[in-house]
Amino acid sequence: QVQLVESGGGLVQAGDSLRLSCAASGRTLSNYRMGWFRQAPGKEREFVARVTRNAASTYYTDSVKGRFTISRDNAKNTVYLQMNSLKPEDTAVYYCAADPRDTAGSSPIGYDYWGQGTQVTVSS
Repeated sequence: QVQLVESGGGLVQAGDSLRLSCAASGRTLSNYRMGWFRQAPGKEREFVARVTRNAASTYYTDSVKGRFTISRDNAKNTVYLQMNSLKPEDTAVYYCAADPRDTAGSSPIGYDYWGQGTQVTVSS
């Protein structure tokens, strides 16, 4: 199975940018559709973005469209989430997730493997 480790979170001000990374080990990342989710305190885990195995297709939740970009470097076994124009409401723990069937949508149920998360805090 694949192991996922997120990094790149931190404390930033509104309007700043961050790039999150999700490094995979144990399996080749190109075998998986990848997604990013986030969870704020007291809220359910929320879909953010996903990318297909071959990076041909990406999809974003409406609240991050135009600000966030998901990408992958299969040669480096890493998926990224570039976050620009951050807002306080983006504050959450961000998780990457892997789907071996390349069919998962916006529900966490479709993803079999998860990282431990990285905290993103955006101050106003």
